[in-house]
Amino acid sequence: MGKGGENYGKREFVNSKPTDPDVFPAWAKDIRECEKHYDVSRKSGLSTAEVENRRKIYGNNELEKHEGQSIWSLIMEQFNDTLVRILLLAAVVSFVLAWYDGDEGGEMEITAFVEPLVIFLILIVNAIVGVWQENNAEKALEALKEIQSEQATVIRDGIKIPSLPAKELVPGDIVELKVGDKVPADMRVLELVSSTLRVEQGSLTGESEAVNKTNKSVSEDADIQGKRSMVFAGTTVVNGNCFCLVTQIGMETEIGKVHTQIHVASQSEEDTPLKKKLNEFGEVLTMIIGFSFEKCTYYFEIAVALAVAAIPEGLPAVITTCLALGTRKMAQKNALVRKLPSVETLGCTTVICSDKTGTLTTNQMAVAKLVAMGGHASSLRSFRVDGTTYNPSDGKIHDWPSGGMDANLETIAKISAICNDAGVTHSDNKYVAHGMPTEAAIKVLVEKMGLPKGLYSGGAAGDDVLRCCQWWNEYEHRIATLEFDRDRKSMGVIVKSKSGRSSLLVKGAVENLLERSSKMQLLDGSVVPLDQNSRILVSNALQDMSSGALRCLGFAYKDELPEFETYDGSDDHPAHALLLDPSNYSSIESNLTFVGLVGLRDPPRQEVHQAIEDCKAAGIRVMVITGDNKNTAEAICHEIGVFGPMEDISSKSLTGKEFMALSDKKAHLRQSGGLLFSRAEPRHKQEIVRLLKEDGEVVAMTGDGVNDAPALKLADIGIAMGIAGTEVAKEASDMVLADDNFSTIVSAVGEGRSIYDNMKAFIRYMISSNIGEVASIFLTAALGIPEGLIPVQLLWVNLVTDGPPATALGFNPPDKDIMKKPPRRSDDSLITAWILFRYLVIGLYVGVATVGVFIIWYTHRSFLGIDLSGDGHTLVTYPQLANWAQCSSWKNFTVSPFTAGNQVFDFENNPCDYFQGGKVKAMTLSLSVLVAIEMFNSLNALSEDGSLLTMPPWVNPWLLLAMSVSFGLHFLILYVPFLAQVFGIVPLSFNEWLLVLAVAFPVILIDEVLKFVGRLGRRMRSSSQRPLKPKTE
Repeated sequence: MGKGGENYGKREFVNSKPTDPDVFPAWAKDIRECEKHYDVSRKSGLSTAEVENRRKIYGNNELEKHEGQSIWSLIMEQFNDTLVRILLLAAVVSFVLAWYDGDEGGEMEITAFVEPLVIFLILIVNAIVGVWQENNAEKALEALKEIQSEQATVIRDGIKIPSLPAKELVPGDIVELKVGDKVPADMRVLELVSSTLRVEQGSLTGESEAVNKTNKSVSEDADIQGKRSMVFAGTTVVNGNCFCLVTQIGMETEIGKVHTQIHVASQSEEDTPLKKKLNEFGEVLTMIIGFSFEKCTYYFEIAVALAVAAIPEGLPAVITTCLALGTRKMAQKNALVRKLPSVETLGCTTVICSDKTGTLTTNQMAVAKLVAMGGHASSLRSFRVDGTTYNPSDGKIHDWPSGGMDANLETIAKISAICNDAGVTHSDNKYVAHGMPTEAAIKVLVEKMGLPKGLYSGGAAGDDVLRCCQWWNEYEHRIATLEFDRDRKSMGVIVKSKSGRSSLLVKGAVENLLERSSKMQLLDGSVVPLDQNSRILVSNALQDMSSGALRCLGFAYKDELPEFETYDGSDDHPAHALLLDPSNYSSIESNLTFVGLVGLRDPPRQEVHQAIEDCKAAGIRVMVITGDNKNTAEAICHEIGVFGPMEDISSKSLTGKEFMALSDKKAHLRQSGGLLFSRAEPRHKQEIVRLLKEDGEVVAMTGDGVNDAPALKLADIGIAMGIAGTEVAKEASDMVLADDNFSTIVSAVGEGRSIYDNMKAFIRYMISSNIGEVASIFLTAALGIPEGLIPVQLLWVNLVTDGPPATALGFNPPDKDIMKKPPRRSDDSLITAWILFRYLVIGLYVGVATVGVFIIWYTHRSFLGIDLSGDGHTLVTYPQLANWAQCSSWKNFTVSPFTAGNQVFDFENNPCDYFQGGKVKAMTLSLSVLVAIEMFNSLNALSEDGSLLTMPPWVNPWLLLAMSVSFGLHFLILYVPFLAQVFGIVPLSFNEWLLVLAVAFPVILIDEVLKFVGRLGRRMRSSSQRPLKPKTE
């Protein structure tokens, strides 16, 4: 059995994985050829030694986690940004200048290199944060892989191993598949244990119904749908039992190939709206700085200072922090964000395209209505059934006969319990269905119906959830199964009672059973002919239930089975040959006795209705795209509020084919309100997303199947299902729903809007602060006065003192009406013309204040009644200050010593150094004014237009704390001697602090006036537009 294992590796499967041309076409070969090729027998399987040998060649049976970008390429990617490049150039220039000054005879001190080193440090920290975030985004997905732990029943060494981890499979393994099993690898069907085998492979091939499989070979050039002798990894067995031979594992499977294609497609990512805005801002800045370099060649250091002043160095870190905090909040709401920028894109979502099953509904089938026969042929009985889960104790049957079940109800219970391959188990406080959800729901109905009169249905407490079903299966023994097929749309079982009598129990599509029934069973068990009136009666009940979004199944039986009277399930009985050919099933299932029907539904999630209302209020359109039939989908959409209760939806509800046949698809998609696409295929989803995006919509799309992956990739926000979703869908997505719930998407959109508003607040705050710094540098150069702020000080302000308030603005509470505003367009400007004007005014004031306080110290003994003469410094005239470079030519120019903290500055030997070494106090005042103004300016950023009187600072206590931290850090560099020396500043006196606050505080008053003008202008615009609106009746 294990013999020939060595040859196996040499003959066909040399030490590398085969490529497509080398793949053995198992689907086109007969079973013996397949066994010979893989050197295995169906009965005994592979030996343990052979398994190990093959694992060395093929590895584990699992989808690879594609190698992400290397750390080096991730680091380089962080520098692929206009602003970062400018900063890098500034650092290099600064380093060269520091080195050059040292070479020219200056002191080569470490303080000269502080500036370039700090810039390099910023760039390194920024890169580390970016790389960490790229890697961290995948961790949430790793946790979701646990949901997909798969087992397989394998034959090895002649022994059946029931729960082998699927990843341990190798080519040549013999695997048994049963109803409900997920196929663990691509496999060739060897032997059908049941008469038919049906597999649900829609997630891979897009087929809307389960397909029949066979062990007979097919054409070698068959497409994936035509390979009926193969079962594929990731698909599910819905009917039957078989043994298969593993042919491909891991990335060589069909699902693995799609996985690879999606990975390749994912290499081209589009920038988010915010990223585009920041890039545009960077390009404008580059032009400004380029112009400045040209104009300032006479003083290269000013150009470096300008580059540092113009770029908000802390911005990337603050944006990353804000988005990371947003992802954490979303994770708490079951939305796992894989890609950080998706948080921001969510904020401008205008259309949500949602699947129905499992997202808008619970994906747990439940019987909602039971229709049984009445006391005579012209009457029916209807029972409403409660419950939305597979828990038999969840809900009851209304108007149930007080004396227990009559003969007709007993027959319905018997057929439901025995003609059924599903099961329900209780684990982890949940009731889980195995097999077809509709069959599981019917078994739960049997438990609610109880046992026949006189029998105790309670049973002993234990693990057996389906006690009543078990009793029925013991009461009548099942000896043969007539598997479901799409032609007759029914399933039948032949059972033998304890008395030895055979009968046929059938369940299936009500219309098909009615066609094949000639009689009907009444309430008391008596059988009467099924006349035309009775057929119409049942058909009307069916129509009524179908229009109410119920999926209907009928029940029938047959007692006269002469061919199977003595059949006991043995292969050598003459009747067994009839069962081997499915074409005989329709004739066996003829002349049936109809007994009743049930209506099942996948009930809507309770919270979805409110979520749809929230979407409407937020200006977000909801489109439902489902593979389900039109009636069911329309009823659910009415129930959850996508459509109004009495709304005419003839133009809003189309099948996928009907939509594709439209001449003007975009006009259909532009309709207001909700839309429904039923019987939709994955290609329809892609077309809908493409057209919506062409129309400028920002589209969020949900999906779970392999074939949904291209649409998820195409959408602005691809949302995969965490529970029902395939690994490939998750890989293609931007966000994963841990609970598969639609309302989670709506919560995430609200969170995205809130995060964007807060990001906008701190981006504007930081940019307005930088405009002020640029104005200060320009004014200094224009007036010709000594440099008031040096690059290392600007870096400190941009990074450290601006950082905490900017981050704290990310904690601004969301507006109460955030989900009542229409979504912003993705091309909406980050900074409007009015906002830019406002910040130019503020920036100009910052420049005037920082340069002004520098001039005041040199030229004024007091200002606004504040005495500045306490340190004993020498006053000069403004013309002297503006022409300080000519100081050496001034006659009789002397300067008195002055004090700063514990230091005394004496210029007896070189009075002209008063404008360079002596400017330390004036520089400190300029830097302190800049810090104070930016702290006050952060209060202005609390609201774009709201006054501080209506939105006081304490609405965001984190901002007040951040301002305290920033002031604390500024005091630290002022009053710790070593740090004061590094930054070229000195301690200030009390009077000097009063001057700082007096010069800085007006920034609040100026912005309050500008905000008032903005509010007034908006009010005037809205009042002038109102009369122009056409009146509607």
